[in-house]
Amino acid sequence: MDICHVVSSRGNCMRRKVAALIVCDRRIVSTGYNGTPRGIRNCFEGGCPRCSSEVGSGGGLGECICAHAEENAIVQAACHGIAVKGGTLYSMLNPCLLCTKMIINAGIVEVVYEEEYHFTEQARSLFAEAGVQCRRYRRTQTKA
Repeated sequence: MDICHVVSSRGNCMRRKVAALIVCDRRIVSTGYNGTPRGIRNCFEGGCPRCSSEVGSGGGLGECICAHAEENAIVQAACHGIAVKGGTLYSMLNPCLLCTKMIINAGIVEVVYEEEYHFTEQARSLFAEAGVQCRRYRRTQTKA
């Protein structure tokens, strides 16, 4: 999960920096972070109308052109011909409904997330029905 936090620093979304990575056979095969599509101006350059606006959290989502971290991790693997079937996806936030569907269709078998963000019952149900393990990662503090 610490690697997700490092990857998130690459995110170009002005609203939230989130990252995901996919692991197959105990090896990271793909990473993704949230932001505008390739070749499109970054959020901080005015590329996303929603991110440049004053709309509150959860509002104006139809105007957002940013891709989610999970989506980008899956698409980057596909772009480079890397199989993710049977893999585990680690994400800083739980997946939205759209990313849930992409994860299932990509053949990912486990999702590990750190924080909950609008986790719908529908997404949980889809993971359960598809047999995708989904669990929350809880940091343990070690005594120095």
